[in-house]
Amino acid sequence: MESPDSPYASSPEAAPKRSQLPRSPARDDKEKPTNIRFLVSNTAAGCIIGKGGSTITDFQSQSGARIQLSRNHEFFPGTSDRIIMISGMLSEITKAMELILEKLLTEAEESNDVESRSKVRLIVPNSSCGGIIGKGGSTIKSFIEDSRAGIKISPQDHNYVGLNDRVVTLTGSFDERMRAVYLILSKLIEDAHYPQTLNSPFPYAGVNFPGYPGVPVGYMIPSVTYGTINYGPNGIGGKYPSSKGMMSQAAPTRSSMGSHEGQSSSVTIGVADEHIGAVVGRGGRNIMEIGQVSGARIKISDRGDFLSGTSDRKVTITGSPEAIRTAEAMIMQKVSSNSER
Repeated sequence: MESPDSPYASSPEAAPKRSQLPRSPARDDKEKPTNIRFLVSNTAAGCIIGKGGSTITDFQSQSGARIQLSRNHEFFPGTSDRIIMISGMLSEITKAMELILEKLLTEAEESNDVESRSKVRLIVPNSSCGGIIGKGGSTIKSFIEDSRAGIKISPQDHNYVGLNDRVVTLTGSFDERMRAVYLILSKLIEDAHYPQTLNSPFPYAGVNFPGYPGVPVGYMIPSVTYGTINYGPNGIGGKYPSSKGMMSQAAPTRSSMGSHEGQSSSVTIGVADEHIGAVVGRGGRNIMEIGQVSGARIKISDRGDFLSGTSDRKVTITGSPEAIRTAEAMIMQKVSSNSER
C-alpha cells in the first residue's frame, strides 16, 4: 500500500516485481513525526535561507515541515558543508525536500554547477544503514531499480571519534532522486533505532574531531607575496566594473609564481577601511567563516596600516592557490554586497 499523498509513492513506469519492493510504511508510521538530514554547500545554504530568511519561511509554510540549518561554522566532519534538517510527517518532509531541491536546481543551472544539479547527500546513522542495504544488498538494489537513481553509502569514517553517521549519495534526475528520498525515508520511519526527533541539525558538539571538521590544518611554510589588488571606497576599484568573473590584476604574476602542490603562498589585497567591518563580521564571524570554508589564513592590518599610496587596509591571504582563490572570492562578495547597501 503506497502512500497516496506523495507523487513519489509509486513509480509511473514499470518497476520491479512487487515482491521485490520494500513495503510502504504502515499508516501509523506515516503519521508519526520524523526527520531527514542532508548536506549543502555554504552558498546553497544562503539561497535556501533567502533574504532575511524569506525563502526558508516560505518553504516551511508551503510544506508544513520545520527546516533547520546548522550554523555557518558547523560543518559535517571532513567537509565544508552545512547540514539541513527537515522535520515533520512523511508527506511534509517530501514536500519541503521537493521545494529545496527545485530551488537548488534553479541556482545550479544559473551557475552551471553540474554536481549539485544531480546529487543529494543524506546523512544516515550507521545503525540504520543496514536496513537500507538489506540482506545481501536486496533492499538497496530494489530502491535503485524502483527509483532509477544511483544510491551509494559511504564507508564508516573512523577518523572522527564519536561520529556514527554515514553519507548516502543519491544521483540522477530530480524525480529519480525524490523517489529515492521517499523510499529511504519510508524505510527509516520503520526503523526502531532511527532517531525520530533531533534537537539540532548538528548533533556533533563535543565529538572529538581532529583539527575541527572540514577545516584544513594551517600552513606553516614561509609565504611568498605575489601581487596586490585594490578595492576602492565603492567596493571594487575602477578596474573591476562588475563583480562577476572578477580576476585580480595579479593573475599573470600568480601563475608565474605558482607554488608546488601542498605548498603555501600569500596574496595581499587592499580593502577600503569602511568595508573591513563587513569582511570581519560581528564578533569575527564572517572572517572565521571565510577561513573555515576556504582553508586559508587571513590577516588584516591594524588601523592606519595601509597599502602604500592608498587608504586601503592590507588583507593578507595565505594558503594553497585554491584556498586563496576561494577566500578572495568570498571577501569580494562581502565587499560588493556591503557597497550595494
